[in-house]
Amino acid sequence: MLLLRAHMTLNVQVEKNPNESSANVIRRFTKRMQGSGVIPRMRNDRYHARNKSENVRKTARLKKLGKKVIYEKLLKLGKVQERVRGRK
Repeated sequence: MLLLRAHMTLNVQVEKNPNESSANVIRRFTKRMQGSGVIPRMRNDRYHARNKSENVRKTARLKKLGKKVIYEKLLKLGKVQERVRGRK
């Protein structure tokens, strides 16, 4: 008997029949797992990105604005060419 419990909310259970091969039991278990939606939920939890704190966002924005000021100054002095966005 195979049993999986994810976050204590969902049980996926498969019992082996007397004349059934182990490969077939694993295949049935896999199908049941896919149908239950446990794997996508676990992947979602695994790769979840935290929200950045207000201080981190503020620091990143100030850094970006500083780079923009430097770029505009260099552009005015003719030391860099203007970036072209989109299709040419």
